[in-house]
Amino acid sequence: MSMTGSLHVTSRSSDIFVRVRRPGLPWEPMPLNTNARSLHIGVLQTDRVREEFVERHGDYPDMFRQLLLGAARAAGVPTPVFRDFDVQHGQYPADPAECDGYVITGSRDSVYDDLPWIAELSGFVLALHQRRHKLIGICFGHQLIAQALGGETRAADVGWAVGVHASRVIAAPGWMRPHSEQFALLSSHKDQVMRLPQGAALLAENDFCPNAAFTIGDHILAIQGHPEFAKPYSADLMAFRRELLGETVYQRGVESLQVPIQPELVGQWMLAFLSWQGAAPVAGQRREGA
Repeated sequence: MSMTGSLHVTSRSSDIFVRVRRPGLPWEPMPLNTNARSLHIGVLQTDRVREEFVERHGDYPDMFRQLLLGAARAAGVPTPVFRDFDVQHGQYPADPAECDGYVITGSRDSVYDDLPWIAELSGFVLALHQRRHKLIGICFGHQLIAQALGGETRAADVGWAVGVHASRVIAAPGWMRPHSEQFALLSSHKDQVMRLPQGAALLAENDFCPNAAFTIGDHILAIQGHPEFAKPYSADLMAFRRELLGETVYQRGVESLQVPIQPELVGQWMLAFLSWQGAAPVAGQRREGA
């Protein structure tokens, strides 16, 4: 520890916490996992990859496995254990405690569509929120969390976001290690979160999608981009939707695939978030409805 900071060690249950204070900043709890075990992650699948793409790219749970297994290797943490739940067809855990946390995938449907499975999933999101159980939403999942908890999602006037989009990180929660001031991910969406739910803190933004990521407390993380997507899948998806997107948007999206992306970094953040024991709000965070 540098002499420019202070260090306290405290315990809580089976965990040991290092509390670090750097000059001019508040105390920052940093949990040390002395009884490291594999995270049990439930993948709430809200769509399927088109049949003609599955052999080459896999289905959405496969993409999240590849993302988070690679992130675990890079971070040097135990290999996660996964369970899949086809929520489009009513598959849910008997008890949310069966998994340490859940990840809601992307979907071609819109969160405001009048579909029974979306209403049921919204109820499950509310139940997890009330229990402060760990939950991550990606793209559709990001939008559904906002909508289910009192925010607003609708079709954006700016139209489709495809290809690579970079976002600015505007907060520094303790679990965001390694920290970065920006990240770029693949995108594929027309809907956007227009209003954050009460108590949400904006985490990242960009000019095209102002609410690019947000958190609620230490139990919900929502990200608009797709850390699980690989560039070949994004290219195939854009080609399939070329007429729908229009030639200008399509060409811009294809050209953007030359830009580097940081899915492994975001995957590490996801794992760290699911393991994080909680921390005080970070000074300077912008909140909605607080």
